[in-house]
Amino acid sequence: MSGAPDAAPPADEQQVDVVVVGAGFAGIGTAVQLARRGRESFVVLERAGELGGTWRDNTYPGVACDIPSHLYSFSFAPKPDWSRVFAPGAEIQQYLRDCAREEGVLPHLRTGAEVSAADWDGTSWRVVTSRGTWRARVLVMAVGRLSEPRVPDLAGLAGFRGDVVHSSRWRGGGALAGRRVGVVGTGASAVQIVPALAREAAGVVVFQRSAPWVVPREDRAYSDAERRAFTADPSLARTLRAELFDRFDEGIAARRESGPEVEALRRRAQDHLAAQVGDPALRAVLTPDYEVGCKRVLLSDDWYPTLQRADVVLEPAALQRLEAGVAVAANGARHPVDALVLATGFLSTTPPFAARVRGRGGLSLAEHWAQGMVSFASTVVHGFPSMFVLDGPNASLGHNSAVHMIETQIGYLLGALDHLARDPAPLEVTRGAERAYTAEVDALSASTVWLRGGCRSWYVDERSGRQTLLWPASGRSFTERNGTFDPAPFRAVRVSS
Repeated sequence: MSGAPDAAPPADEQQVDVVVVGAGFAGIGTAVQLARRGRESFVVLERAGELGGTWRDNTYPGVACDIPSHLYSFSFAPKPDWSRVFAPGAEIQQYLRDCAREEGVLPHLRTGAEVSAADWDGTSWRVVTSRGTWRARVLVMAVGRLSEPRVPDLAGLAGFRGDVVHSSRWRGGGALAGRRVGVVGTGASAVQIVPALAREAAGVVVFQRSAPWVVPREDRAYSDAERRAFTADPSLARTLRAELFDRFDEGIAARRESGPEVEALRRRAQDHLAAQVGDPALRAVLTPDYEVGCKRVLLSDDWYPTLQRADVVLEPAALQRLEAGVAVAANGARHPVDALVLATGFLSTTPPFAARVRGRGGLSLAEHWAQGMVSFASTVVHGFPSMFVLDGPNASLGHNSAVHMIETQIGYLLGALDHLARDPAPLEVTRGAERAYTAEVDALSASTVWLRGGCRSWYVDERSGRQTLLWPASGRSFTERNGTFDPAPFRAVRVSS
């Protein structure tokens, strides 16, 4: 590809080969590979004041990854000196900062550049931001699935006089010290927040709509000797990463509708609960009423002990409304609270960015995804020429590292860029290819616990009932299926003036 435009762009537009939107793992990973290639001109647009994505936004007490550090990092940019088996959030963000600095990405990064519109004009993408307008032949949407908080529709929330904070918008968390705090949600963020919050708050009440399945975390710090060994011999870290990947990838068997692997995972979680909670009545409240794996299986060694503290109340009902200084549960229970923490997740199946992207004929991505996200290779979308969505439709895993999936998609993108260097005609996947791929994913999903496990989860689109977030097979199979770009499913796009 050439960075030179076919015609001079307007004076207020900047021309590049590739626009990357988002500076989290997907955006920084893409930028690192583009910088290493040195073939395409590119810019990374980030709406926030710095890079980091999920790990910039989530700074709540106790935040950490639930995938081991050596697996939750780029294979092409290893970090030998991770502090712990499961890295704290601040360490992961610093890792991304280091990658961007060491790989020469920072000169391409534009922070404070929120995208208001991205439109295909028949020739290229025109991307309008709060810091100017860019025109590019290729658009990479790397905004992820965990960028837009989900705020529940609670009666009285707007008029609540106490502090209200979403887990992904934590600011000045020390203000909750000594206060009575209500926590809404019992998912991956809540199991980290509540134990840390309970140590400083005057009291905590946890509103539990549904109990999560929890298994031991078994975290520990790496010793100085281990970190020195990883640094001295990089093959040790590569071997560990490969072993971790294979072990975690076997977990897909426990996401089937039934089988010995499901039974073994359920038994492990039940044994963990029994070992940590002696009270039969509390244990019953903490036992999920859906199959293990239907929602994300959580890792924690201190969730159950925290719920048994004298200053912590587990309310086995959803929060229904807020009154003056009181949180009222769906079962009528009333709890005085001074502040509220919303650990309520994200708009994962209906990403707001989709309304700002318009493809061929002016159709918005949100309109194309009106019945749930669809794609081909979990990366390209019919009607949106030369656009690549990373960490989007069916491009994550419920049992292994999302970074592996992102790397696979980056490889697909680089293959497409190589093709465009030989044949510059814009690439648009055919409608038939997209439909066939969607049917393939739906068929693979049909027998999984995500659809047949008896729960409501953020993996499933509420409009269509389709499972649109996860690749319903192993991580290795995703790479085999989608790791190499093939121009066959694409049609040549007629370039219009």
